[in-house]
Amino acid sequence: MRIDHVAIAVNDLKEAARTYSAALNIQNVEYERVESEGVAVAIMHLENGRIELMEPVGDASPIRRFLEKNGPGLHHIALETDDMDGEVDRMESCGMRFLGKVRAGSAGTRVTFIHPKSLHGVLAELCSHPK
Repeated sequence: MRIDHVAIAVNDLKEAARTYSAALNIQNVEYERVESEGVAVAIMHLENGRIELMEPVGDASPIRRFLEKNGPGLHHIALETDDMDGEVDRMESCGMRFLGKVRAGSAGTRVTFIHPKSLHGVLAELCSHPK
């Protein structure tokens, strides 16, 4: 397993992308809407991973609820695996709890989220990119 990205909840995607791009000297930002998760994202590639800024789309977005409760900031870390089903089974056997089933995320990636109570208060996404 490896760290895939760090996700940050923001109120204004364009403004946050400008700030992060300037601070980290990133020239190219990829934008995408992920309707299934209720977010618009800005993806910035670093040498050893990505930063994913997330802005809520619609009132039912879990990111909107997160921002209302916590304000902008770190939302989750994402861990990449080549064996999604095997890792989910292994983690469940260790007592990890998940928030829902494995589902489609951005760019055809399979994702599921590990409940924060299973990881001492940290929300983690388990992801597997298409080959």
